[in-house]
Amino acid sequence: MKLLLIEDNPAMQTTLQRSFERRGVQVVVCGDGARALDRWRAAVPDVVLLDLSLPGRDGLAVLAEARAEGLATPVLILTARGTVGDRILGLNTGADDYLAKPFDLDELEARVRALSRRVGPARTDAAPASDFCGLRADPDSGAVYLDGRPMELSGREAALLRALLARPGHAVAKERLSDLVFAGESGVQADAIEVVAYRLRKKLAATRAQLVTLRGLGYLLKDAS
Repeated sequence: MKLLLIEDNPAMQTTLQRSFERRGVQVVVCGDGARALDRWRAAVPDVVLLDLSLPGRDGLAVLAEARAEGLATPVLILTARGTVGDRILGLNTGADDYLAKPFDLDELEARVRALSRRVGPARTDAAPASDFCGLRADPDSGAVYLDGRPMELSGREAALLRALLARPGHAVAKERLSDLVFAGESGVQADAIEVVAYRLRKKLAATRAQLVTLRGLGYLLKDAS
């Protein structure tokens, strides 16, 4: 099993790397949030251990972009942020499990192996994402297909739909979606994401996928059939 450890604390890095390598797990370490996605793409891990408080880029932002790109690797968030609200936000952003610090190493290993077994050895992140209501996002080109045909979407509409297709049936916070849809843009109004969602909803009207607004939480895709 290959594990990607995204953690900036040197002592924690050393402890976890030694612990897992003694148990036969190959560990790749990254301590910088700004470089985490590059290591994720290059490493093709079986499981990602992700800290939230990272230099360069917050762990939740890393996770949200990874899911928007179609990176389906199971993610276990490992952090000192242990409130119920933090756990809900992490899981809704795309995490598969959540373990608050301090933790027991045996429990951590058991959770990591459970995530690895859930996916199975044949999984690769290069594989196309599964269809949802006939919709599929190509992780390489970023295009979104409906029943095998490319949809006519603006760049912002495609970015929003890719983010929601990464976790169908799960709410994604408006703030996270805004960061992805308007990446690198300044002076974006707080309600700008609502305009993109409105336009995308109209283009999904002829499909089985329904874009749902959850007040106070964000948006999700559900099967309306």
